[in-house]
Amino acid sequence: MCRQLVRSGYDVVAFDINPDALAGAVEFGAIAADTAVACAAGVDIFLTSLPRPDHVAAVMGGTEGVLASMTPGSLWIDLTTNNKELVLELAAGAPDGVRVVDSPVTGAVDGARNAALTLFVGGEPESVAVAVTVLGNLGLVIECGPLGTGNVVKLVTNQLWFIAAAAIGEGFAVGMANGVEVGTLWHAMKESVGDSFVVRHDVPSILAGHYDPSFSLDLCLKDLGLLESLGRNVAAELPMTTAAHGAFVDAAERYGTDVGELHVAKRIEDDAGLLMRLEGDWVPHWEK
Repeated sequence: MCRQLVRSGYDVVAFDINPDALAGAVEFGAIAADTAVACAAGVDIFLTSLPRPDHVAAVMGGTEGVLASMTPGSLWIDLTTNNKELVLELAAGAPDGVRVVDSPVTGAVDGARNAALTLFVGGEPESVAVAVTVLGNLGLVIECGPLGTGNVVKLVTNQLWFIAAAAIGEGFAVGMANGVEVGTLWHAMKESVGDSFVVRHDVPSILAGHYDPSFSLDLCLKDLGLLESLGRNVAAELPMTTAAHGAFVDAAERYGTDVGELHVAKRIEDDAGLLMRLEGDWVPHWEK
């Protein structure tokens, strides 16, 4: 995302606690800052993209946090898949004249690399209008409503992703156990009502056997926890979401939380004694 903004003609100041990531940003034209506060100093728009809500709170909150140091007229855009209530709390404590927008993203590493993300924006109309001029350089922007709704919409899309990802291994297992080759099953899924982003984008990570290490089970469980909180506002049971959550918990207990997200399908392979592999030139999506 940083590289796309540089390519779009913006003067970009970058900070990351990972020195290699920061060096990579500098290589394609960003200016390195020593701290997150220094990164935000004097800029019109400050963007954060962090793994977890507690990271956002640590970076942005408190009297020594970034938000307190931002100048009137500036805009903070949080790209993190975050806790709606935390976003609202931080925004309520922002200095006068500092605006806040939430805009979590979807589309994986290849989406970020190729400016093909989908971004879910929530905030006041005037702030969103400013944010869209920048975010449009990263992909498709969907305006979702007031502040916090960007995260609600992102988590709903993840809700459907988690359900599909948890089910895909079961579908392959049923077909393979009854005499159908995995390649035939995948082709049929793509050309039928079984088609989805998961089928086209994620299944190759199963067939290649690496299960997509670019997104960990830990992050899946983080998002599922956020979904569980949102689900408490629904006056009905959500059995599909609950079942998917259980499947990811099971995968994390078996394989650890730092492994690839699609270990949720590997557990079906292991239980059924099947090997969902297909010969092919499987270029990992994060290298495309």
